[in-house]
Amino acid sequence: MAGAAPWGGLWGGLWGGLLDYKTAKFALTRNRRVGLLHRLLQLGVLGYLLGWVLLVRKGYQDTDRAPRAAVVTKLKGTAVAEVGGAGRRLWDAADYTRPVQGEEVLFLVTNFIATVKQAQGTCPESPSVLDARCTEDADCPLGSPVVHGNGIRTGRCVMLNVTHSTCEIYGWCPVENNTLPRKPLLAEAENFTLFIKNTVHFTKFNFSKCNTLPTSDPTYFKSCTYDPLLNPSCPVFRVRDMVEAAGETFGDLALLGGSIGVRIEWNCDLDHPATQCQPHYSFSLQDRRYNYRTASYYWDSQHGLCRNLLKLYGIRFHISVLGQATVVCDLVLLYLDAKADFYWKEKFEEAKPPKGNPEAEAAA
Repeated sequence: MAGAAPWGGLWGGLWGGLLDYKTAKFALTRNRRVGLLHRLLQLGVLGYLLGWVLLVRKGYQDTDRAPRAAVVTKLKGTAVAEVGGAGRRLWDAADYTRPVQGEEVLFLVTNFIATVKQAQGTCPESPSVLDARCTEDADCPLGSPVVHGNGIRTGRCVMLNVTHSTCEIYGWCPVENNTLPRKPLLAEAENFTLFIKNTVHFTKFNFSKCNTLPTSDPTYFKSCTYDPLLNPSCPVFRVRDMVEAAGETFGDLALLGGSIGVRIEWNCDLDHPATQCQPHYSFSLQDRRYNYRTASYYWDSQHGLCRNLLKLYGIRFHISVLGQATVVCDLVLLYLDAKADFYWKEKFEEAKPPKGNPEAEAAA
């Protein structure tokens, strides 16, 4: 019985604690320094909310920063240039554009080096290839490839001219021509036009927009040219204007090639009419010197396989699409906007029971 007293006191304390009521006591201190510090802290919090969160960061807006984008491009223009020993040749969109039907990336040929009528056989390697220079057959081990060369050594050192001897190779002969023209062979490409069709879709707001104006005039896109001030809505760009907007001259970039970045940026405020949602274009130089090789094959009169080799220099266009769409969030529309009553009625609908339902009428 003696041990029951502590347990009884413990239970009594617990019950008493559960039934207690506590209230906070406030002390008013008339201290100007403390009061001033208190108000400054309040103003700091208020300034952060109003200045940074609402005005700078636009916290009252809902934002979609991940639009889905689709890009289609087409190059137009014609030029004439000499192709080695094959004579003059007309170049159109099917010849100077890779790929022909472009998307985010396309390549425009502006210059080239042609090596025509190549056939597989033996011939001296080019003297510009350091690994191919020789003074005797022992310098050309049979079956070994020429580093940075054009074929496989045959084991012979042959005299190319009075000043150079090189290893004989088995490969495509004659070896590739490496004489670069002094000026771009397709200089007319500066007046070629690039049509860029871009569609963006902001899934969060189910909003889509295209950079091409809706028009019933079939000649509009064939006659307009983009100008940031006079014609900002035309999606047809002249190549020279794009290169100059990137800070380069067409003649310098066209000689050895390069890469131009085309940036399309959409910043759409969906609280305004959709017509005010327009893209902004910018251009930048990404790289100098760009080239690659391609060949066309055919059979000669002796049924031998031949090819014409082209080393193509040109401008690589890389198109990227960025953007965001914003709309005023529910907090502002429902509580602060002048038409708050209208937004309330549109957003919230009172659920009423269907007429003629006995259970619903009884519950009412």
